[in-house]
Amino acid sequence: MTGRCTMSSGCVVWRARIVAGAMMMLVSAGAWAQGTPAGGAPGGAPSGAVATPPPAAGKTVLDYIRDGGSIGFIIIMLSLVAVGLIVAGVVRIRPKRLAPPEVVARMEFLLRDRRTDEALAFCEKEENDCFLTRVVGSALRRCMRSPFGFLELRSALEESGQNEVSRLYRSTDWIGVIAGVAPMLGLLGTVVGMVGAFDTLSQAEGVARPDQLAGNISLALITTVLGLIVAIPTTAALVYLRNRIDHFAGEVAQQIEDLAGHLETASAGGAKAPGAPQAPRVPPAVPLATGPAGVPGGVSGAVPGVRPA
Repeated sequence: MTGRCTMSSGCVVWRARIVAGAMMMLVSAGAWAQGTPAGGAPGGAPSGAVATPPPAAGKTVLDYIRDGGSIGFIIIMLSLVAVGLIVAGVVRIRPKRLAPPEVVARMEFLLRDRRTDEALAFCEKEENDCFLTRVVGSALRRCMRSPFGFLELRSALEESGQNEVSRLYRSTDWIGVIAGVAPMLGLLGTVVGMVGAFDTLSQAEGVARPDQLAGNISLALITTVLGLIVAIPTTAALVYLRNRIDHFAGEVAQQIEDLAGHLETASAGGAKAPGAPQAPRVPPAVPLATGPAGVPGGVSGAVPGVRPA
């Protein structure tokens, strides 16, 4: 009994050792198969497979502009022109450019002293050219030529002020033109791209490949995007500049009202504008002496040149 048990225990131990060795061999074979498959290609790739190229890098802004073609370059040039016009408008439409403080002080000094000739000469100097001097100078010239003098000063200021505000508005017209033309050029690029895509389809034998249509479709989409990118901020800048004109023109108008108050005071006191025509002076009539009977001559009943009887 003892011998059988001993032999049975030994058989179990040997069987366990055999099973453990087999398991280790299976694990080692699986690991080797994953690392180096049949055919010798590492990484589990089948033999003879073509290596996949790395993904292409993303496009830059210059690449997109280049894909837009000649229409895209025209839109980019318009955007540069628009930036220059916007910067020039912001610099031009400022209180210090519309009505410099030193010009306002000099005009106030001259008009307070009723020195309208010197004030007009000051406004006409090129170095003093600004919104305020153009408005006041035009009004002074009109009043000096008018027979009513400074009585029509206010209407002259209103008319010249409207002309100058219109002039400022016209300086922003080209920005509005670019804001309207840019999306139309983008639409033109879209149409050109779609026409090219359909031409490619008509010339292809059978079904056209996507790479044959990609260039034309890219042109169609990129030009539209470029046109909108230029038009949206340009339109916003146009509205901003025109609101800026209204705001600062109102401030300068208040300063012109203060300057005109000096001349209106003079016109209310009966002053006439220099150069206005004046009525000729008539010498006062000398009354003749009359007698009691109403006969001229100063002597009662006497007629000049006749000896009384």
